[in-house]
Amino acid sequence: MTQTDYQTLIDAPTWAFIEKTSASYPENTATLSIAEQRAIYDGMCAAFDTPYPPGVTSHDAPIAGVPCRIYPGKEPTVLYLHGGGYVVGGLHSHDGVCADIRAATGLTVVSADYRLSPEHKHPAAFDDACAVARALAQQGPLILVGDSAGANLAAAAVHALRGQPQIKGQVLIYPGLGGDLSKGSYLTHAQAPMLSRDDVLFYKDIRHDGPAPEGDPTVSPLQDTDFTGLPPTFAIAAECDPLADDAPAYAAKIRAAGGRAQAITEAGLVHGYLRARHSVPRAAESFARITAAISAFAQDRWPF
Repeated sequence: MTQTDYQTLIDAPTWAFIEKTSASYPENTATLSIAEQRAIYDGMCAAFDTPYPPGVTSHDAPIAGVPCRIYPGKEPTVLYLHGGGYVVGGLHSHDGVCADIRAATGLTVVSADYRLSPEHKHPAAFDDACAVARALAQQGPLILVGDSAGANLAAAAVHALRGQPQIKGQVLIYPGLGGDLSKGSYLTHAQAPMLSRDDVLFYKDIRHDGPAPEGDPTVSPLQDTDFTGLPPTFAIAAECDPLADDAPAYAAKIRAAGGRAQAITEAGLVHGYLRARHSVPRAAESFARITAAISAFAQDRWPF
């Protein structure tokens, strides 16, 4: 296997972000107890917390029985599904991301605190994502956004709810969508900083009582057999990430089925770079692209 030269690919500000993350997130975290993993992840996210931008507020309320945090704004509503390998994260871990999306777009943002594994196996998180999306779509237009595991849940929900005219688009940030673990970026970036192929394998199976099922679009949207009827899609990969190939592969399947989809791979960025949006210029530029795409979908514009 060819060694990837991350010293060349990754710039100094991104290395500083990686080092700050590593200071509160040891490399062996995936081997610790679930409770320890959650505590470490929450602490790491808190290290990157920033105050809400002026005018942004939030309050917590259930939607379709799922605990949610609502950042009031205008329509359409953005449903945000957080990352964390289906195991860690919640309303607090991505609070700042959601507040910044609200500030940049002016749109109402709803963050869903879906049930986590291993206590709640698949399809619990998927069911929660679908329930909140369905309830919000009954109230008005909706855009689904998620990062990492949350991007998987957003895409899976969009596939399950396809044909809903209220769903205006989806934005998937470094998504894991069920790509082939035996080739491509899963090998060339198997030892990437922030997320390794071994980490992907751990989180892939923890949702299930045994190995993840193959060919199930509620688990792996990239393995669906039907990509018609999906809303406009913007999928963003981080170059230095074993998941990097999933975003372009997914967009290509939507385009092949006659839909509108665009994927970009952010040069030199790593998994989890949303937390670096205030400290790393490349991450800030990517976050601006993400919020611009959300705003365009809100206006029924195809921005690419």
